Amino acid sequence: MEKFLEEMAEILEVDSVNPQDNFTEFEVWDSLTQLSIIALADSHYGVTISALELKEIKDIAGIKQLIDSKK
Repeated sequence: MEKFLEEMAEILEVDSVNPQDNFTEFEVWDSLTQLSIIALADSHYGVTISALELKEIKDIAGIKQLIDSKK
């Protein structure tokens, strides 16, 4: 989980994130950020997630759970 949090912090352009953080509340949250998360899931974890799936998730831990559920 620590590596994933570091990757998410980089995407969200902050020093660190917590699993319970609502990712849509970060200043940089936009469609490009969504694409970055989708690309991360594909390139680093070998899974495909959609923007619609991201819309149903509320926090960073939810993204990790979604990725893990598709492995």
